[in-house]
Amino acid sequence: MATTIYGIKNCDTMKKAMKWLDEQGVDYHFHDYRKEGVPEDHLRQWMAELGWDTVINRRGTTWRKLDPEVRDNMDADSAAEQALANPSLIKRPILQTEKHLRAGFNADEWKALIQGE
Repeated sequence: MATTIYGIKNCDTMKKAMKWLDEQGVDYHFHDYRKEGVPEDHLRQWMAELGWDTVINRRGTTWRKLDPEVRDNMDADSAAEQALANPSLIKRPILQTEKHLRAGFNADEWKALIQGE
């Protein structure tokens, strides 16, 4: 598997992350949730590896718009269900390489990962 970055094209953090990858000369595939959907098997793998509370963006407006009862009773299964219905709930970007999986953009962390590949 090559490097894949998952997210939504018009997100500012996604733009920064893709610009950074371009500047580093990293060959990657961009998977746009809005055009290609959220691969459920990947989403469940991310949640199993990183934890649903890392994969779900609890700072965004989509989270705040959820019914308080849904937010208060969130678990891995309901998080996956909500994220499949509302991809903007997923923290952006998700970076997946052959060896690594990260949620969110951190240039220093990504640089260390890419140099270690």
